[in-house]
Formats: sequence, C-alpha cells, structure tokens
Amino acid sequence: MAIDGEARALATVKVPIAWVQEFKYLGVRVSPRISYRATDPRLSDGKMYPTLFRMTPDDRVHYTALIKLLQHFGWNWVGILTAWDGSGDEEAQELSKMMSQHGICTEYILKIQDVFKKDNFQNIIINYILDSENCMKCPDEEWPNKKKDRCVTKLVEFLSYTDDTIVIVFSAVSILCCLLTGLILGIFIHYQDTPIVKANNRNLSYLLLVSIMLSFLCVFLFLGHPVDVTCMLRVSSFGVIFSVAVSSLLAKSIMVCIAFKATKPGSPWRKWMGAKLPNFIICVLSLVQVLICVTWLSISPPFQDRDTHSYQGKVIIQCNEGSVIGFYSVLGYMGLLAAVSFIIAFLARTLPDSFNEAKFITFSMLVFCSVWIAMIPAYLSTRGKYMVAVEVFALIASSSGLLGCIFFPKCYIILFRPDLNTKTCIH
Repeated sequence: MAIDGEARALATVKVPIAWVQEFKYLGVRVSPRISYRATDPRLSDGKMYPTLFRMTPDDRVHYTALIKLLQHFGWNWVGILTAWDGSGDEEAQELSKMMSQHGICTEYILKIQDVFKKDNFQNIIINYILDSENCMKCPDEEWPNKKKDRCVTKLVEFLSYTDDTIVIVFSAVSILCCLLTGLILGIFIHYQDTPIVKANNRNLSYLLLVSIMLSFLCVFLFLGHPVDVTCMLRVSSFGVIFSVAVSSLLAKSIMVCIAFKATKPGSPWRKWMGAKLPNFIICVLSLVQVLICVTWLSISPPFQDRDTHSYQGKVIIQCNEGSVIGFYSVLGYMGLLAAVSFIIAFLARTLPDSFNEAKFITFSMLVFCSVWIAMIPAYLSTRGKYMVAVEVFALIASSSGLLGCIFFPKCYIILFRPDLNTKTCIH
C-alpha cells in the first residue's frame, strides 16, 4: 500500500497513460497504489492515474453537499475560510467556482492561522476579494446577466395588449358577447308586447340583460397594465354587477312561485304581484354587496403590486387584493345569492308550463356556480398574468352561461317560432 504522500506526488507529477504502457512493455513492474485520504479531484482521472485507487470520494462530493446545504437555507452570498499555509487554496477556488455555477456568490476568502490558539480571532487576515467572484447585489427591479458581470432590467409581465395573444382573444370575445347581449336587448324591447317577453316581468329581463352586458365590459378592467384605479374597480365592479344580475334571477324565481300561488281563487299572494316586490328584492340584495365593497375599499383597498420574487428575472405587475377577507367576502356573497337562486328555481322547475322560466334559471345558476367553484382552485394555484386570465375566463364563461341559458330559448321562439309566442301557448 502506498502512502498518501505518493498519491499527492502523483497529483503533482502527472504520469501519462502512454508512459505506463511503455513501462509494462519494458517489463517495469507497475503496482497499484491505494489511498484512504487523498481527495484531490484530479486523481479521479483514470487515464492519467490508472494505478491509483482511493477509498474516499474526491472533494467535489463535499462541495455538492455544501452547496445543497446553502441552497436549503437560501444563502447566496457567503465567505470561505481556508488555511494560512496555502494548502486549501485550490479547494477554495474550486468550491467558489462550483458555488458560482449555482448562483451563490463568494464575497471573500479568509486565510486563518493558529485558529485554536488563544486570541485566535486576532490572527484572521482577510485575503330574466476575488475579482471574478466579487458580488454586488442587484436591485429588486434588476437581474444579473448570463455572465453575471452586470445587472440588467428584469422582464415586466402582465396581460399586455401587444405581447399576449390571449388578450386579443378575450377582448374579441367580450366585445362580440356584449354586442350580442345588446342585440337581444333590442329584440326584447322591439317585441315587448308579446306574451313571452311580458311573462315573468319584462323589466327584470331588461335589467338582467344590461347587467350581463356590463359584466362583459368589466373584462377590460382586467386587461392591460394594472393601476390602482383599475385594481379597485376590478373585483368591486363585477361583484356588484353580478349581484344585480343574480338578484334579478332570484327575484324572477320568487315571482314564479308567487305567480303560481296567486292563480288560486282568493289567494293572499295576489297582493305581492307587481313590480314592487322584485324591485325591493334587487335593491336590498344588491345594496348588501355595495356595502361590502365600500367597506373593503375604505379599509384596505386593492392596489398595484410589483412582485419581484416569485419568478427569477421577471417583475410581475399585478393587483394586490389588499384585504383578503374583503375579496372573499365579495365572492362569497355572490356565491350565496347564486346558491339561493338555484335552490328556489330548482324547487319551482316543476310548476306548470306557464312559468317554465324557472327551468332556465336552474340551468343558468348551475353553470354559474360550476364556473366559479372551478375558478377558485385554479385562481389559487396560478400567479401573475395567468391568475388574471383565470378570472377573465370565469367572468366571460359565467356571463355567457346566464345569457345562453335564459335568453337564447326565448329569442328562438320570438324569431323562429312566432306561432308559439301567443297567449294560448304561453298559458
């Protein structure tokens, strides 16, 4: 067995493999050498040192473990201590190089002498700073370039009209749906005296169509560069608008039940027929949502936020909800209205065909609730512009569900089956 001094000698005097083969050809005996302490990485080269076998891994294994430890604690700016006699210079250089490859900077290398003697710290010497490893921390808005020799501006990310195709798609769909809703509103106004429009309170149908139209226009508050004003108007606007829409559907469902009960002779429900009750329901239920939004905006309103830490090399410009309780209160109240409307419409779906709008309300609320229930986990699992895209998709999908489930069947009868739009068929 060779001593470790011979292993170090081999590391210093590199013997080419051709020489070893030549020694064998000349009959020179080349014996294997075993080391239990040599850790120089250069000794791992089998071609250069074919006769050396060591029983310990090289230093790079320890470096890898140390780097993983630094990454575990999130340390990326460190110093290295090495021996005063120069025996650890190469190890320090190799460790510093490997750390640099993993984004960990070396601020300095300290050479220490007589570390275990008394007063040892005085002997530390700084070596209806290495020049190549000297680090300067970049500002939050900047990021090191590939060579890591200067700071460059981070990419700014938001739903941009110029850089994101999905914004163009959302805008086009929103405008088309808004125009379609306006067209349906015009059809209902034009045929306002027909039985199918007059059934179940045409004023509620007009209010519902206007609310759906505004909800499609709310999409544009989520697109483009967010600012404090748009951040405050985003959730509060569509929360109030959807509350008006769902309150209208809830009033329709209640009026369906009252109208059925009022058909019986001498029924006390007749006094509740008319526009006063649905208007009262819509005003009260919408006012609650308005109060929630006003309280939220007064205490801790949403604001523009620049997220510089979620992604490397990116600055995410987004809206911070401010008060998370306020945000989920708006969504929760809207969900409560939708659930109550769905339950009442579901119970009224089996009433006679004269009041079959409850079936359409049931389907619309089913679509509405399904979209927003599915949106919540998707919203929580995404960040940046993708999180906003989830909100926009839910907004468009739920509004389209209300429009399609409630008004498309009526428009079909008005435009293509006028023979069914008679009092005989409705009653």
